[in-house]
Amino acid sequence: MRKKLFILVTLICGLVLQTKHANAGHIHKRKIRKQFKHSAILNDHFTGFALYDMDNHKMIWSQNADKFFTPASNTKLFTFYTCLNMLGDSIPAIKYVVRNDSVVFWGVGDPAFLHSDLKGIKGFNFLKNSGKKLYFSTANYTGDFYGDGWAWDDYNDYYQAEINALPIEDNVATFYADKNDSLQVRPTYLKHFVKCDSSFRPTHFKVQRDFNSNSFVCPAGKPPKNFSQDVPWKVSDSLTMALLRDTLKLPVTTINLPLPDSAKTIYDENADTVYRHMLQPSDNFMAEQLLLVCSSSKFKKLSTDSAISYSKAHFLNDLPDTPQWVDGSGLSRRNLFTPRDMIALLCKISDQVKNEELLHSLLPEGGVVGTIKHAYKTDNGKPFIWAKTGSLSNNYNQSGYFITRKGRRLAFSFMNNNFTRPAGQVRDEMVRIITWIHENY
Repeated sequence: MRKKLFILVTLICGLVLQTKHANAGHIHKRKIRKQFKHSAILNDHFTGFALYDMDNHKMIWSQNADKFFTPASNTKLFTFYTCLNMLGDSIPAIKYVVRNDSVVFWGVGDPAFLHSDLKGIKGFNFLKNSGKKLYFSTANYTGDFYGDGWAWDDYNDYYQAEINALPIEDNVATFYADKNDSLQVRPTYLKHFVKCDSSFRPTHFKVQRDFNSNSFVCPAGKPPKNFSQDVPWKVSDSLTMALLRDTLKLPVTTINLPLPDSAKTIYDENADTVYRHMLQPSDNFMAEQLLLVCSSSKFKKLSTDSAISYSKAHFLNDLPDTPQWVDGSGLSRRNLFTPRDMIALLCKISDQVKNEELLHSLLPEGGVVGTIKHAYKTDNGKPFIWAKTGSLSNNYNQSGYFITRKGRRLAFSFMNNNFTRPAGQVRDEMVRIITWIHENY
């Protein structure tokens, strides 16, 4: 009798331990659903969510995952994946041919060319040291200076630099107060276009550009101490040439010649460095120009539409839903993606990079760097989330990867559209839920 009782107790204890172990490794859909159901913040607007187990390759829980959302800068993940498939280890700077005593060169959209931070100079140095006459051909870019569906009234804001074949110094003028509190501008060539006007009296000191030209106006008097403002300039072939001549200290002439098959390529910055600069601070300029670089690598033209169409047909044709994708940065509200598309894309990116540590280093890192640095806290000094944000007025999204305390590797897409409350409240609620999942599973 005692022997039978011992065996029974042993079996019961074993079953209890097995149940506890199973529960420890199981993510309860009901508990996650409860977090959403009882959230006053998430229930006053359109919310989509998808949570995916990267190791077991299955969706854990989703809400409105098949519905389309305005992704904002989550769009940059589509641009990133396209670049991974269409570009190599280094970003092309220019294409060129040598003809007798001349070099004819074409822009390929390289955003790093003389960039204020990346300072891509290999293409620049090639031109400067060629010892030949320089001719810049404008034939391979016929696109607009803005993306499809961009808000034109944001033209004076730093995040909406214009698009062109050969960007220089971010296509942005930096106005700043020097040590004598005198207003200065970089590139210095643009100082001739700045006018101080006593009749211009904004509520605070700022520089305003004319929409159709590079006429900049500022209030009369000294700027505030430590003043700094970035203003996109109006791109044109004539301004590009003027800036090149001023920087190269050499004559450059514009011509209109088609790009020949024999054109050679000068490569510039390491691709991962450029991707990191696009993703972590969510740089719109970088994203738009990189799609042009993708187009240039495949076609003889710089075309955002061509790059997107090619990517959708060759790299993204197996997504759960057909995305509506129109620009590289997400500035356009015409972009529409579903949360489950974002999950599929995150899996594709992970498979393409094949290096989790590298992938994490390219993305914003919670508590460490990028657009989620201050949103999330690290866990005992270690980051647990790497994700791309996406924000426009009334919209805030996050899509990326995180690791739970029990070591589960998860992908997620959390999309919020059409809310009227402050975006910070929505962001904080998202952070609360993702952190809760991290801590409990």
